[in-house]
Parts: sequence; C-alpha cells; structure tokens
Amino acid sequence: MLIIEDLQVELGGKTILRHIDLEIKEGETHILFGPNGSGKTSLLMTIMGYPQYKVTGGKMIFKGEDITCMPIDRRSQLGIGMSYQRPPTIHGIKTRQMVHICAGKQEVNVDELAQKVNFGHFLERDVNAGFSGGEIKRSELLQLMAQNADLMLFDEPESGVDMENISLVGNTIAKLLEKDIQRSENKPMIQQKRERSKMGLIITHTGYILDYVAADKGQVLYDGVLSCSSNPREILNCIGHEGYEECVRCIIRTN
Repeated sequence: MLIIEDLQVELGGKTILRHIDLEIKEGETHILFGPNGSGKTSLLMTIMGYPQYKVTGGKMIFKGEDITCMPIDRRSQLGIGMSYQRPPTIHGIKTRQMVHICAGKQEVNVDELAQKVNFGHFLERDVNAGFSGGEIKRSELLQLMAQNADLMLFDEPESGVDMENISLVGNTIAKLLEKDIQRSENKPMIQQKRERSKMGLIITHTGYILDYVAADKGQVLYDGVLSCSSNPREILNCIGHEGYEECVRCIIRTN
C-alpha cells in the first residue's frame, strides 16, 4: 500500500534523508526509532507532503498512485492522516468544527467520537487552546478518527502524556489500526469475515506504545539513513543496552 524507493530529501538546502527504502503493506504497523535530529519527523512530514521538505530523488507510491509531488490535501483525500507531536493552536476554530473538517464528506457523530477519547467537554474550545500534552494527543486522535485514514502517521504519541492518559492514547491507536482484528493471511478467503487494512507508522523514543500496539516491524533512522529492520522489541532492547552507536556500526556493516 505504501512503497518508498530511494527517497532523498532536502530541508533548507541541506540533505536530511538519504536513500530511504520503506514498504508498509496493508494492515501492517511499523515502529520508527532514532535519536533527536535523525530525520524521523522529517520522514513523516515528507510522506504527508509538506512542501518545505523537498524531494530531490526517489519516489513514493500509495495505493498504486505516485504521491511524490502530490499536494497535502490530495494525500489526505487519498487516505493519509497524521497525528502531530506539537500541533499549533488555532484560534477562531472550535474543536468540533475541526473534527467536521477532518471528516470531509463523511457523516460523523462528533459527540459520539469524542466520548471514545473522553473529549466531549473540549469540543467548544478553540483547537489546542490551553490544552495539556495529553489533551492535545486526544484531540489529534479524535481528528484521525473522523478522517478515517488508511495510513496513519504518529509522531511520538506518548510525548507529554501522563500515566493516566497513556493507556487511553495507546488503546485508541490500537483501535484505529484495527489491532482487534487478527490477521489471517493463510486462511481461505471464504473463512475471513474481515481483514485488517489500516496501516501505521509510529515514531517512538520510549517504546511505551508497544505495550498497547502490536507492531509488525521496527526500524532505526540515524542521521537520515534507515536501517536495522527487525522486531521492534528487540531493537528497543538493543538501543537500551548498546545505544544508537550500535545502529551506526550496523549501517557501516550493511554498506
């Protein structure tokens, strides 16, 4: 569903992503690790289509369409959505209005959706105005729920979230990514009632999200280079014991 081939990206005239190859199949969730400044958020923003992230090489294919030069609004309509780590405060637009905007032409019951993330009493407030870290994350999730995106990008969903809210955030992400549906690739189609189709790419520093979301693959982005594709838990344990320096050695060995 998402194929990235030899992607190279510049920001402000500086190369920040080099020769990125990534494939996320239908129903898969990938975890992206990496130190600060390694290019993780830049990769998500490039997939989403922010024009300041200039693609200088390679291509991105989503649902069979080349999205490399596609504008943000078209990518959103095609089914790509993003939960931001630090979204802006938008004065003059109520959260309820924003949820309707995210839904596009889809009919949604905003109050019913808001109840799922305990957000009903924030709907008449300006978007993110005075929100805590956990409230911002719930607002972002509410907007994604309304959009009903097929590919969801999460930039550090645990960041700024207290222990009381982390389970709500984690379980909501798991629900959005249809983790309640067991994948059954080897099962005859006639026996399959419903297939998981939602895809996710999640940036994490702490790995807490893995307590709630069963990820299929983990990868490390270091200094703009993607490497170390493996089990997310194994990567997290390696980082905890060896640090990202081991990832650099892995890059050198693979090159």
